Amino acid sequence: MSINIRQLDSSSAGFKTALRAVLAFEASEDAAIESSVAQILADVKSRGDEAVLEYTKRFDRLEAATLDALELPRARLEAALEGLAPKRRAALECAAMRVRAYHEKQKLECGTHSWQYTESDGTVLGQKVGPLDRVGIYVPGGKAAYPSSVLMNAIPATVAGVKEIIMVVPTPDGVQNELVLAAALIAGVDRVFTIGGAQAVGALAYGTATVPAVDKIVGPGNAYVAAAKRRVFGVVGIDMIAGPSEILVICDGTTNPEWVAMDLFSQAEHDELAQSILLCPDATFIARVQQAIEALLPEMPRRDVIKASLEGRGAFIKVRDMAEACAIANDIAPEHLEVSALDAQAWGQHIRHAGAIFLGRFSSESLGDYCAGPNHVLPTSRTARFSSPLGVYDFIKRSSVIEISQEGAQTLGEIAAELAYGEGLQAHARSAEMRIK
Repeated sequence: MSINIRQLDSSSAGFKTALRAVLAFEASEDAAIESSVAQILADVKSRGDEAVLEYTKRFDRLEAATLDALELPRARLEAALEGLAPKRRAALECAAMRVRAYHEKQKLECGTHSWQYTESDGTVLGQKVGPLDRVGIYVPGGKAAYPSSVLMNAIPATVAGVKEIIMVVPTPDGVQNELVLAAALIAGVDRVFTIGGAQAVGALAYGTATVPAVDKIVGPGNAYVAAAKRRVFGVVGIDMIAGPSEILVICDGTTNPEWVAMDLFSQAEHDELAQSILLCPDATFIARVQQAIEALLPEMPRRDVIKASLEGRGAFIKVRDMAEACAIANDIAPEHLEVSALDAQAWGQHIRHAGAIFLGRFSSESLGDYCAGPNHVLPTSRTARFSSPLGVYDFIKRSSVIEISQEGAQTLGEIAAELAYGEGLQAHARSAEMRIK
């Protein structure tokens, strides 16, 4: 199958402009979607259960007399797990075990414990760290089912110590995915409601008579879900507003070109706006990857989506050397970055900006999506320059602890008063001065 993928050369005069054109992506804030979401959220906020039931009937063709009827009992999740084929159950449980082990390690290393110290005058300063009380997890339904997203969103929350996890998942026409429900049980989800869309986000953010309000909402969704999350931010926390999926492969030309082609496919098959880019100093190898793509594409069930993605937003970039490839990769700051090279560890040291870094030719991005252990919820659209993968740290919060001794109040009181008078805030100054002998 012939496919026309954009070819760039870093040594050409217009390279930077051409690269920006490849990376350009404007999240379409469709006015109709924004208006619809605003109306749904306002309706859910004012009418609660009644509004959620109406929208669930309209959008998912799922009727229920009460919202209680759309909450799945734990026995339903247990039945889903018991009903899985042994090999699939083992895969799900193994993936969950690895994801949990990674986040348990992360909890120990990422500053999730309270601390304090005492100064010479007896003043105690520190930080109190603790988990969120209640978190909402949105799991996509309908066109596809994502049990891996259940594991990746719920397990770090349970490891963090979140007291209650509420999961919402749309089930159009009442069709429930057994693997998703089994994943919810394994991951430690407490309650599951078969509702979706902006109405589910609104129910989690504002609370209804049946759905409890949460402190933070995480998990991917369609344009309506993304717009709803953006609007409720501030009422609750959110993880991120994710853009289309991305993969960037840096290859020195020593990897099997079919492996590289399939790794590019692995993101391109998500949707037409997904982005797959190859950086390589070897023009001959790039041509071999092109040939592999054309040979393998006809075998892929989602070949039309892959083709549209690669032709629309994909690129092969010929670079001068591996060092320049790493520099360009840092500028792109991709969601997924594969360093497929002989000395992957050494080149990996040059990478500063990427959601997840896959080192070595055997580290395919797909393993990270499902079972390697690190979280697959990653920053997209160059936001890896300043943000991080979802993790235990997203489900904890910090409070400063300040216990000033009488002696400390004498010294600090004078400093605070002086600065407060400088800002024209007399009550601040007097508050500090009253504690000075």
